[in-house]
Amino acid sequence: MKRRHIPQRTCIGCRQVRAKRDLIRVVRLPQGGLVIDETGKQNGRGAYLCPARSCWMAALKGDRLSKALNIEIGNAEKEMLQNYASTLAETLVE
Repeated sequence: MKRRHIPQRTCIGCRQVRAKRDLIRVVRLPQGGLVIDETGKQNGRGAYLCPARSCWMAALKGDRLSKALNIEIGNAEKEMLQNYASTLAETLVE
């Protein structure tokens, strides 16, 4: 029986490689702007983060997210991402 390929992506917060489905994608839209793409299918340049608040804060604080998406993240977008991060668990439970 052939094993199915599981796409892997790296979290830009903690640098851990995980299955793509286990991560949350943040997308820079082609027309500008930023969205959180929980489906993983939104069109645009994406960066992946674990569903853990610590990873989101590390990515925002260290400017990793803006480098990964090749944009300057504005205050309104940063606040939206921080609000989303506050709904997540502090760390991942393996």
